[in-house]
Formats: sequence, C-alpha cells, structure tokens
Amino acid sequence: MNLTETTVKKNVVYSGRIIRLRVDDALLPDGRPCKREIVEHPGGSAVLCVEDGKVLLERQFRYAYGEVIWEIPAGKLEKGEDPARAAMRELEEETGLRAERMQKLFTLYPTPGYTDERLHIFWARGVKKGEAHPDDGEYVTLSFVPLGEVRQMIADGRICDAKTVAAVQWYLLNGQENA
Repeated sequence: MNLTETTVKKNVVYSGRIIRLRVDDALLPDGRPCKREIVEHPGGSAVLCVEDGKVLLERQFRYAYGEVIWEIPAGKLEKGEDPARAAMRELEEETGLRAERMQKLFTLYPTPGYTDERLHIFWARGVKKGEAHPDDGEYVTLSFVPLGEVRQMIADGRICDAKTVAAVQWYLLNGQENA
C-alpha cells in the first residue's frame, strides 16, 4: 500500500528567527486533498556526557512548558553547520567542557506529526574542563547525576525531555560496553 502524501503547494504563513510555519496543500495517498501544518526548524545537536558513572544534566527554564526541566546539553544548528561541530560548540558554550571527539549515536525525530526538526544525538568522549560562555539570556545549572538516579528520574517522570530520555536509554542499552 502506498502511504506517501504529495505536496501540492507550500504556503508559508509565518517566518521567525528560529522557525517557519507552513500550511501546505497536499494530497492523501488516495488522492483526496488535505492541509498539513508544518513547523520548519533547522534541527539541533544534543550531547550525552557520562563521566565516572554520572550523567551531565542541565536544569533550564523552558518557557513553552512554564517549568524548569532536566535535560542534556543541546542547541540548534546554525545554517549549514555540521551537527558534530554544533555538538562541540553547545557543550563548550553551556558547560565549559570540551570533548576530544563526538561519537554520533543516532538522529531523533522529536515530533514527526508537525515538524521537520531532526536532533542529532552525540556522545562526548575525552572530556576536559574549559570555560563556559552561554548565549545571552541563557541560564542553566549543571549537575553530574549518578546513572542510577538518572534512570529513576526517567522512571518517575522527573525527566520528561525526549532527547534526554532517548540518549540515556541508548547508553543503558549500549554505551557501557562501548565506554
């Protein structure tokens, strides 16, 4: 069975600093017309950093949710930026840590129902201390949290961020044997 929908016309209704919103005219697989609301996003990179059995987590207020959440360091890609380079940049900007290398783990589609955003998840290897220089207006606190506690935080709902849950689950399934 063909599941592909066909774009007839892309209609941009908003273009902002970070996102663009489209309401496209499209055709369903059976040929009937439909509308598709799409948030275009440049994508981002996120960094899993595990040192001595502890996971680096940030706490940051996220306006859309109206709360402070736990998450791994991450940020959006600049136009044409290599995802591994963005991961290195975000790790250093937000935490002051530098990685000798970034190991690509996977790409995550955080909300495929309405956005084209792709998050590239990396594992920081060979981490050394440097100096943080967060973006203007970016306020985060950092903690290295024992892996067992992070696992419990996911289980009891204190960590709800999709990229963080996915990265930690990957590590629990695969990472310890690759450390």
